[in-house]
Amino acid sequence: MFHTALAVIGPDGGQQVDDVRTAVRFRRLPVGQLDAYLRLEQPYDCAGAAKIESLGITLLESVRSDDPTALIGLPLIRLTSMLAVCGVRLPAP
Repeated sequence: MFHTALAVIGPDGGQQVDDVRTAVRFRRLPVGQLDAYLRLEQPYDCAGAAKIESLGITLLESVRSDDPTALIGLPLIRLTSMLAVCGVRLPAP
């Protein structure tokens, strides 16, 4: 389980805090394949040295989350909701 924390302070000083959870199931892979992933991606700046982007997707069997962007970094779906509470309106597509 990955946790991505998010906090927004509105113009009125109101605070919103959330913990966006992402459940991930990793594949069972041979050591050689894991070594190749580490050599090619060099994901050492990521939590658990695992990325969902690029070759990192090959490590995963499943991902469950209300906001899958949280696994990449900033949970954009949740952030959009929090900004709406603060009165920020995004343009319609």
